[in-house]
Amino acid sequence: MSRPGDRRPIVVGIDPDPSRRMALAWAADEAARRRLPLRPVHVEGVPTRGYRGQEIPPSWEEWNEALHRAGKQVLEEAADFVTARHPQVEVDTVLAEGDPVWVLREQSRDATAVVLGSRHLSRTQEVFGSASVALPVMAHSHCPVVVVPEPEHVTQEPAYYVVGVDGSEHSAAAVDVAFEEAALRGAEVRALYVWEPGPLRIFDEYAPQQEARRLLSETVAGRQARYPEVDLRHELLVGHPVQVLTDASAHALGLVVGTRGHGGFTGMLLGSVSQGVLHHARCPVIAVPSRPT
Repeated sequence: MSRPGDRRPIVVGIDPDPSRRMALAWAADEAARRRLPLRPVHVEGVPTRGYRGQEIPPSWEEWNEALHRAGKQVLEEAADFVTARHPQVEVDTVLAEGDPVWVLREQSRDATAVVLGSRHLSRTQEVFGSASVALPVMAHSHCPVVVVPEPEHVTQEPAYYVVGVDGSEHSAAAVDVAFEEAALRGAEVRALYVWEPGPLRIFDEYAPQQEARRLLSETVAGRQARYPEVDLRHELLVGHPVQVLTDASAHALGLVVGTRGHGGFTGMLLGSVSQGVLHHARCPVIAVPSRPT
């Protein structure tokens, strides 16, 4: 995510509910590990609550002032939480107005990563607190986006990251981030190529599976020379990408996937697969654009 001497902050979207702190905690821990500033961001919405009966609605100025007060309190509480957890981390809060997607996309321009929280709800409910935020932020972000679930999931030893590989430059960028994260945490990397047979099963599956193994080996080649301390396992697994990746990452430190960035998804993250991985994963999901800036 970051380069030597890079001081771009970790940006984290703040949930106003003080009981939901997993994304903030993850971001604070990451900032401490990387010795980077942390930038909690709270985006105010436009006042839309109606009034009943003979109630006189407040003026716009009063409404706006109330939102500012509430937003500042949310950020102060977030900053206090971070300081108590990591006193050495520099905290720079941002209170913004407008569309959360636009604000976070703009914040991603000079960020090491953007961190968001998620809640696992039913398919008819919002997926990430606001279903209109996480996916468009991931599709248009200029840096990796980390989606951290509530509540905290259970990891296992030895600690590991799962990264999805499909042979594209986008998955190659994801592999880079997976190794970087694993090196920071003393963890292993499981690189997975998920081979999904077509509706008409071919008689000879050996040839396409060998090609998949070749693409997997080529994609991960060279990373261990840069990160000799990171143990690597690469596997070809057969099945649906959503099911395979979420099962493999059930007790992982994180699931790392590549995105095209700036407007869309590719490979494993095309269409329903992208939403399925994000909806079902119980560990943090790190979505990496192919050319973070």
